[in-house]
Amino acid sequence: MFKKLLCVLVMLFATATAWAAVDVNKADQAALESVKGIGTKVSVRILDERKKGQFKDWADLMSRVKGIKEGAATKLSKEGLTVNGASFEAGAPATKAATKKEDKKSAEKK
Repeated sequence: MFKKLLCVLVMLFATATAWAAVDVNKADQAALESVKGIGTKVSVRILDERKKGQFKDWADLMSRVKGIKEGAATKLSKEGLTVNGASFEAGAPATKAATKKEDKKSAEKK
């Protein structure tokens, strides 16, 4: 009886840790890759950009990491990825850095 109870508790703990949020500013490569939708290439891009400074918010992450835009951010957030503990909210206001980068890109296209 005790063994069965112990097994159930271990399984519940394992499930709870699997659903735990992964913060992009704190996670190592293995933790990032545990999020469905993040592979080796994206995790390396995230870690490379994080060396330059932590991500302020989702807009900062999306502007600095190639391959992460609104659609991907929505999916990654649903899978447990957070930025400074915050989930992604579609349509959230962009940061000044993200806005400047987007303005620069649109100016280059003209």
